[in-house]
Amino acid sequence: MRRPIIAGNWKMYKDVNQAIELTNDIKRSVFDVENVEIVICPPFVDLSDVGEMLLESNVALGAQNCYWESEGAFTGEISVPMIKSAGCRHVIIGHSERRKYFGETNETVNRRIRAAAGGGLAPIMCVGETLEEREAGRTLEVVRTHVLEGLKGFDEVFLEPLIIAYEPVWAIGTGKTATPAQAQEVHAMIRGLLEESYSGSFSGSRRILYGGSVNPGNIGDIMKEQDIDGGLIGGASLKSDSFIDIIKTTSRLYAKKKD
Repeated sequence: MRRPIIAGNWKMYKDVNQAIELTNDIKRSVFDVENVEIVICPPFVDLSDVGEMLLESNVALGAQNCYWESEGAFTGEISVPMIKSAGCRHVIIGHSERRKYFGETNETVNRRIRAAAGGGLAPIMCVGETLEEREAGRTLEVVRTHVLEGLKGFDEVFLEPLIIAYEPVWAIGTGKTATPAQAQEVHAMIRGLLEESYSGSFSGSRRILYGGSVNPGNIGDIMKEQDIDGGLIGGASLKSDSFIDIIKTTSRLYAKKKD
């Protein structure tokens, strides 16, 4: 069985002191959770301090973005080696907010995937449709394009650390959530696409997360679906109680599945 992942994307919230406080609450409360991979992705300015706190813990550190060059005159960017030096093992790539506000494209996602996976990080590649695209019946077409173009040119050995997160744009921060059946349909399509493009073993071992207004009240139903392997959590990861609840619910459900 695929070990689930619960990853918290803090977006542009939490200064250093707030990040330290939240990290301490999470680390202290989930120290005994072994069957769920836990990742937190603070803003860049918090990474070093949070990374030190997570040493020898069961919580991994991730960044929210990376640039595809290892160094250079790229004001405001941050490279994979820099992220790794702060203690990161994961990096979010292609989040819809990066696509919407900062010009991210499938091509730049591909370049970032190359840098991240090639540099020893686990990329969490985000894909998902807008409300207009869903209402036009283009959900599967849009997500298929995101996956194929984002992973273009890579073989499955190179993509071994890859994690995919399906995040319908219309459900991010809106309080709206895709039904478990809607999410499962897209997750199953992604898994089938990976099998077509690579192999059954690669597809079967890929973890595909759901993101979009995930909270303690809906994580249970979401995690019951066959092809959903965890969550990329936004707003609910900014409060220790809700994030911890999501982690522990996921842990209990996974333990039941294994039994």
